[in-house]
Amino acid sequence: MRILLVEDEIDLGTAIKQVLVCEKYVVDWVTDGAQAWYYLENQWTDYSVAIFDLLLPKLSGLELCQKLRSHQNPLPVLMLTALGQPENRIAGLDAGADDYLVKPFVMEELLARLRALQRRSPQLQSQTLTVGKFSLDYANNALLVATEAQAHQAAQVIPLTTKEFQILTYLMQNCDRIISGSKIRNQLWDLDEEPVSNVVAAQMRLLRRKLANYGCDCPIETIPSQGYRFNTH
Repeated sequence: MRILLVEDEIDLGTAIKQVLVCEKYVVDWVTDGAQAWYYLENQWTDYSVAIFDLLLPKLSGLELCQKLRSHQNPLPVLMLTALGQPENRIAGLDAGADDYLVKPFVMEELLARLRALQRRSPQLQSQTLTVGKFSLDYANNALLVATEAQAHQAAQVIPLTTKEFQILTYLMQNCDRIISGSKIRNQLWDLDEEPVSNVVAAQMRLLRRKLANYGCDCPIETIPSQGYRFNTH
């Protein structure tokens, strides 16, 4: 799941991003509302949730929410603010925010509110992902592979790195679709990182090698000059 974090307090933004990355989220962090809208408007990537500070330079969190909703964008938004009065919370919710968290807060509550947004949002509800004989174990960061020979046994468990897990999640969510390497890179790597043209191909090679070491055929198909596809056949 990819998150757009908009927070102009550097220490807090750094801390939030570190926690989210540890929880396997992909995070784009920007420090003003205009930059956030630039990211949203250009649609380089698909965000699952946005976290907006209320008081931001250039465009406030309220203005960002209003622009999102005026463009019929249903992106779930968690609003952060030091202004905890009822009228402030009401203003944020009326502008289109889905939830409101008052500073200071503990990171466990932030994560719990993100999980609550996930449960309430139809596009984010499922945290179990199965395609054919492959299932992703979110709790243990692993790929479960069932075979006919294992019908009465536990599925084979293949541990995954965070990036391998993110790649499989994205491709399995879009199974049977061809996804370009650039789309995968934009979706699963920070936009502010130096682009490396072969980073996706390199990760695919590592993932295929790992699956082969476990005696498992890789379900990710390379389509020349087009991209990659999680093949369900």
